[in-house]
Amino acid sequence: MSKKFLPLLLLLILVLSACSSRSSEDSKSSNVENKDKMVTYQSENGPVKVPAHPKRVVILDLSAGEVMKLGVPIVGVDTYAKNNPNYQPYLKGVEVVSADDLEKIAALKPDLIIGYSSTKNLDRLKKIAPTVTYTYGKLDYLQLFEEIGKLVNKEKEAKDWVASYHEKAQALSKKIKAKIGEDATVSVVETSAKQFYVFGDNWGRGTEILYQEMHLNMPQMVKDKALKPGYYQISQEVLPKYFGDYVILSVESGADTSFEKTDTYKNIPAVKNHHVYKVNTSAFSFNDPISLDYQLKVFQKDFLGE
Repeated sequence: MSKKFLPLLLLLILVLSACSSRSSEDSKSSNVENKDKMVTYQSENGPVKVPAHPKRVVILDLSAGEVMKLGVPIVGVDTYAKNNPNYQPYLKGVEVVSADDLEKIAALKPDLIIGYSSTKNLDRLKKIAPTVTYTYGKLDYLQLFEEIGKLVNKEKEAKDWVASYHEKAQALSKKIKAKIGEDATVSVVETSAKQFYVFGDNWGRGTEILYQEMHLNMPQMVKDKALKPGYYQISQEVLPKYFGDYVILSVESGADTSFEKTDTYKNIPAVKNHHVYKVNTSAFSFNDPISLDYQLKVFQKDFLGE
């Protein structure tokens, strides 16, 4: 190569190198912008700027299961979520926090905080990260999941799961009704610290599946007392009046179950027929997608033996 072309060649190499470097920097800048992109979410209290793809979420309400099901990383949850055995695979290394733990929450560097409209310290939480709240009970359990889907940019995934859930629950309903009969009644009862409660159709414990999705029958006494308020406290002595043909009995770990040894309990038809199915309260209290998937499997095993 002629020496007179060397300066031109070197200049060309320098120009190409600079262009390549600028392109690389532009690409990095674009990636940072995509990572930190903010979008407007229409919350019940008005528009809120939130990350398009949140990576560090703190949850101060009962929506941890919704967020985890959508594959969004969580860095902080409340005690109730942390104690749910169904959540354990999702919560390794996740801190337990409350609305009072402002310094601890700030140290987690969340990019999104989710809470109730009644959560304490909301004004101070909003200074830490974008904060979105929901009024408890304003949305039903499936509407809440789809709304969380909108919040974290996973609306399609949420809607797809809801459609699949309806199909699975209704298919299971047909099998269960074929086995126990169309007229059989089912009660959901919980015991805690020697107290007893019966539940309506929207209070977790599998009630949404049993009554809303499967349309199984609620005993009349339960319907009269618990359907409207959601739950109703009863005494041990009146358990026979509230037990249906089948019973989902929610029991806390380590709870006093001495009532099972009484003649009153032993003589209840559902007990004599071995139609009482015990479940773990900590694993059964929620109605998020993770919990609902678990409950469907439990009902399939308990009612059908599958």
